[in-house]
Amino acid sequence: MQKLLILLGIIIAISATINTFVIRRQVAPFALPKPQTVIATNPKAAVHTRLTGVGDEVFIAHQLDLVAAMGTPWIVELFPWAYAQPRSQYGYDWRGFDMVIDHAHARGITVIARLDIVPAWARPTNSSDRFLAPHMYAAYRDYVVAFAQRYHQRGVTHIIIWNEPNLQFEWGGRSPDPEAYAQLLATVYPAVKQATPAVTIIAGALSPGATLGDNAEVRLGDREYTTRFLAAGGGQFIDAWGVHAYGGQLPPNDPPQWDVVNLRRVELIHQLLISYVNKPIFITEAGWNDAPRWQLAITPAQRIRWSIAAYQQAQQWPWLTVFTLWQFGLPAPTHTYQDGWLLIAGDGTPRAIYAELAQALTQTPP
Repeated sequence: MQKLLILLGIIIAISATINTFVIRRQVAPFALPKPQTVIATNPKAAVHTRLTGVGDEVFIAHQLDLVAAMGTPWIVELFPWAYAQPRSQYGYDWRGFDMVIDHAHARGITVIARLDIVPAWARPTNSSDRFLAPHMYAAYRDYVVAFAQRYHQRGVTHIIIWNEPNLQFEWGGRSPDPEAYAQLLATVYPAVKQATPAVTIIAGALSPGATLGDNAEVRLGDREYTTRFLAAGGGQFIDAWGVHAYGGQLPPNDPPQWDVVNLRRVELIHQLLISYVNKPIFITEAGWNDAPRWQLAITPAQRIRWSIAAYQQAQQWPWLTVFTLWQFGLPAPTHTYQDGWLLIAGDGTPRAIYAELAQALTQTPP
């Protein structure tokens, strides 16, 4: 009897091992709606969402329902390399990305994917998660290619390579280096185009404004950075140019000047760009802040009027493909001035600006 019990225990242990390590675990399917389309009067309208890493399917679905209802057919979303390959270069964890992308695709929303944030295994110990050494460009390239191959048929037709590389913070604590960024794109672009020719590669948008700090310790000015990047031949390794077009405390019709950060600064960037290459522009972040205690904010009423006017202005620029407001919503309030960028409050409540934008972006003018 004792031998029988021992044998039974061994069988149970072997069965458990097989179930754990041999048989593929069954993953519950997402609760996707039937395929939909976004009803929009402005095909360039976009919002920047913050959904990756949340992991709450109900929250993600609700946010994307609100995006679609607002009449915005595009979103910009961050898909960190560190989330896809947190432990090593072998294999990918796509589940969280699938959740966001499949829900967006089901609603007829086109995803513009920003790819950066370096996993710990791909950078020196105690370095910033924005630190990408040249010898790791190929590893990052492999991630971008794998991402593009997996998602280009699921609504991701545009990929942004990095974010604000003219900031020391975003360049991993190093001095901004437009020539090095051009080399990064020269590594990534040909491989992506060979694997997925239809995917559009967008240059990471720059922080707008002049050089800050001695020797660009904070920021290399967007004018100088753009010029050096294009002079280094970077323009041949992009399909479009990304721009961050924040308005500060100035209205959207404020005239463009290199010494002023405003919405129409993008016109100067366009003129500079086409002197080297003829590429369309994507505004991947823009907008105004209405936090009541922030000295650089504007009033909620101004923000509503100016945001509507900015979406309308975007339609008048033939060289602009997408205009993106920062940012749609967060899973919880931050209780800082950052909440002043939101269209959906941190508790999930649509703010007044959301209702006004939805009316402007879904109703056909008389």
